[in-house]
Amino acid sequence: MTSTDDSSTGDTGLLAPVRAGSAAETATGDRAVLQAMLDAEAALTRAQAAVGLAPARAGRTVTAAAGADRFDVRSIALRARAGGNPVIPLVADLTRAVAELEPQDAEFVHRGATSQDIVDTALMLVAARVLDLITADLERTADALGTLAAAHRDTPMPGRTLTQHAVPSTFGLKAAGWRALVLDAHERLSRVRASLPAQLGGAAGTLAAFHAYAAEPGHGADLGLDLSAAYARELGLTKPELPWHVLRTPVADLGGALALCAGALGKIAADVLVLSRTEIGEVTEGSGGGSSAMPHKSNPVRATLIASAARQIPALAAVLFGSLAAEDERPAGAWHAEWQPLREALRLTGGAATAAAELSAGLAVHPHRMRANLDLTGGLMLTERLNAHLAPLLGREVAKQLLAKASRRAVEEGIDLTRAIAEALESSTEPTEDRLRELVERLPALTDPADYLGSAAALTDRALQRHPHPRQDHR
Repeated sequence: MTSTDDSSTGDTGLLAPVRAGSAAETATGDRAVLQAMLDAEAALTRAQAAVGLAPARAGRTVTAAAGADRFDVRSIALRARAGGNPVIPLVADLTRAVAELEPQDAEFVHRGATSQDIVDTALMLVAARVLDLITADLERTADALGTLAAAHRDTPMPGRTLTQHAVPSTFGLKAAGWRALVLDAHERLSRVRASLPAQLGGAAGTLAAFHAYAAEPGHGADLGLDLSAAYARELGLTKPELPWHVLRTPVADLGGALALCAGALGKIAADVLVLSRTEIGEVTEGSGGGSSAMPHKSNPVRATLIASAARQIPALAAVLFGSLAAEDERPAGAWHAEWQPLREALRLTGGAATAAAELSAGLAVHPHRMRANLDLTGGLMLTERLNAHLAPLLGREVAKQLLAKASRRAVEEGIDLTRAIAEALESSTEPTEDRLRELVERLPALTDPADYLGSAAALTDRALQRHPHPRQDHR
């Protein structure tokens, strides 16, 4: 058995730059999955030794033989076609490797387990390792966004609804909103990480084979439950309440959490893509990407890659949710359909999380462009505020009509809104009206967007009081 580099025949990420070269890609590659299956096999033998079903020596021997570098990944993949999963050829190869080290221990390889026990457990191990990477990147992202939010808690910018300027907001509030989504994703993934279970059920989920190997069947506590608990401890995974061969909540929960995380990061990317447009220019990526045709460009590549992942992962999660409807005690097809979508969702989310950490740490904010954009509409963003001042003097309906007419004139004639309102008031009311005259004098101040930010600063401060829950030590 010889080692084969994954890149010689496998997917090198040529069309997946969001995850190419990332830690998540390494943790989800074929060799990493193979190692996770070998870890599951070794843990099973050690767990059987812990409950008296195998000698301690066998646990040590299988563990010593269970290194991915000993095995030909491509050969296992090709031979997996015959039985429909990679565990069957792997067990044959691992048994031979153990026999070379200690012939009498070969019989304890994979004893009592079924292929799905190993694949499911291995994928939970892979998921656990990738989620640890993702949550670390989310913490980095939240830290950087928190710094941006605090620095710009009072920096005014246009609030935009349905693509148009609405009322003024602050960049601090926007960054605090991004951070809140990141923390939501962190909490969801942390909960899922803490609940990832080992899988052990045997042929049909009854653990019967392990009872058959017991020296004194029927005595003491239930051997199957003890073994299941010992197996989970060996792996650092959660002890399952039941074998979950066809109870796919763990996989569906994982898919849902990954989709939520991708969507949260996708929201940040979507905003950065809009705000970094040439004609807007309110933010730029710290180190953008180049163009093959236009040397002047500095493209928002990290946001682009995150956005691409956010569009792919919901479809992958849908496959995982679809596999909940699995027949019998072990299904044909539903379980098999999960493997690639789950792995791709993990690696894409991992790549997106790394890109988000880099994006947020290097994001450049341009307050002068925000101010220039606020001034584009000549005070039109403040009609909500003006209406609140005019309605008590003119009546709600009259005030609304006056502002609508003045706004149209300001747009059509390209004049300042304060002038349009002042002239509309002079033509429709008594110019000597003291309160209206005072209001006309205050119009420039009332149309200053920096003076109509509501509770933006207070909301930002409150959001920044929230912090990620400490990650648990899952070792």
